[in-house]
Amino acid sequence: MLNHTGDKIFRRRLSSLRRVRVTIILASCAFVLLASVATYQHSQFLAGESIQKTQASDKSKYLKVITRISPNTYYESDEGPSGFEYALLDRFAKSLGKELKITTTDSLADLFNRLERKEAHLASAGLSATKEHRRRFTYTEPYLQSQPYVVYRVGNKRPRSTSDLIGKDIIVVADSAHSAILENMRNIHPSIQWRELNNADYIDVLGRIENSEVDYSILDSTDLLLHQGFFPRVKKALKIGGVSTFAWALPKSSQGSALHRAANQFIQQIKSDGTLARLEDQYYGQAAHINQVAANEFDKNIDQQLPLYLDNIKAAAALYSLDWRLLAAISYQESAWNPLAKSRTGVRGMMMLTLPTAKEVGVTDRLDPDQSLRGGAYYLKNIKGRLPARIVEPDRTWFALAAYNVGFGHLEDARVITQKRGGDPNSWYDVKQSLPLLTQKKWYSKTRYGYARGYEPVQYVQHIRHYQNVLEWHDTAGNWQRNDDSNTGFDVIALDDKQSSSKKQDLAEIDTEITSISSNDNDSTNTLPPLL
Repeated sequence: MLNHTGDKIFRRRLSSLRRVRVTIILASCAFVLLASVATYQHSQFLAGESIQKTQASDKSKYLKVITRISPNTYYESDEGPSGFEYALLDRFAKSLGKELKITTTDSLADLFNRLERKEAHLASAGLSATKEHRRRFTYTEPYLQSQPYVVYRVGNKRPRSTSDLIGKDIIVVADSAHSAILENMRNIHPSIQWRELNNADYIDVLGRIENSEVDYSILDSTDLLLHQGFFPRVKKALKIGGVSTFAWALPKSSQGSALHRAANQFIQQIKSDGTLARLEDQYYGQAAHINQVAANEFDKNIDQQLPLYLDNIKAAAALYSLDWRLLAAISYQESAWNPLAKSRTGVRGMMMLTLPTAKEVGVTDRLDPDQSLRGGAYYLKNIKGRLPARIVEPDRTWFALAAYNVGFGHLEDARVITQKRGGDPNSWYDVKQSLPLLTQKKWYSKTRYGYARGYEPVQYVQHIRHYQNVLEWHDTAGNWQRNDDSNTGFDVIALDDKQSSSKKQDLAEIDTEITSISSNDNDSTNTLPPLL
């Protein structure tokens, strides 16, 4: 169970942003986790002054983390907490036998100051350590790499070199590694100027670029990959600085502590057992399959087409206990929400049903949006019911989508191939790598159902995941509560006004040394059961 304190989950929303649609994957992580479980000689954290004010039972129960709310770090939705960094933290807390307790903040400066005051055991927010931050904090081994880019809006002048940044309106998030990159650039271009935005995140920065409010900014390639579908006019112009790495930050006095060592062991473990790769695929993989033209078209259709059929979609989804955003994403992928759509092969309607499928699910008029949506929803639910029980969410939904597209038989063939290749037939991450093999004679000739365009269901699932994530965030963002401290919603600080704290406090050593790390994976994917 997650315990959250601090800032309200409802974030401020800039009135100047016409669209804020950022990808978030709101699915629970069902991938293989061969993570670490700590066994203790004692079970109590000794923390600094702030943590010592809590009860002894609180100290032994929680792993306290400070982070920021964003699509790729941590957020709360109707289905509970999610985000790439949250998925890592949740697994780490469980490996320690602790309950994750998250505190959020809007500002990187506040995050670092609170960590320095020992209000948390560690900070996790896509942090790339600068020289200054390494002087103040202890960092774990990196778990992700990224390349910083200068970004601009399509239609505006594209910078070709760093000298093109001189005299331009540039913004970056305050206290970020991007600010340090620009500071280093002053050795070459002393006249370069920029503004730092406090109480802002990369969504805000992207919105300002998208709306031509500023000329340029700096973003990491991971953020661009995640958000490019939602800000289709923002493009990368040129690399700036070297490859950056993301790691967790701990108070300086935690160097070499049991918690520090356990965190490094955990990161090494999830790298070696494939858990990290699976999480990267879950949270970033689908975004790589949507180009900017398709993203821009989807963005437009959310405003123009979706409202016409939203009630129909919600009604059909409720009838079969589906997330309406999933059904909306499927129907968009099938027909772009066009009830009269028709393919060259004769499938028709909002959910593009074939005649045999329509007959099977009781649809008499494929062009009727209600019938088509209900028929498609029923068909999808029926497919999910036929899958083996050991395939769990979110993979279960992705398997069902693949079968909806390519057929249940071909999906089973791909699962058999996956098992023969030593993969996990119950993991979408593994099976999606086998599906394209159904186009190769050496593989499909040995299957029950033969040849299939196996790359198509992989793309199909990735697109739907992307569209659903956009709709999820769009729905969540619509409920955001504006929390402005100024008319703009930003605190813009001058370069010379950055606050710094020289105050040093020691975080007490963790009282109990972690003596062993053992596997606590109850998932059946450790052994490969026979296929049904």
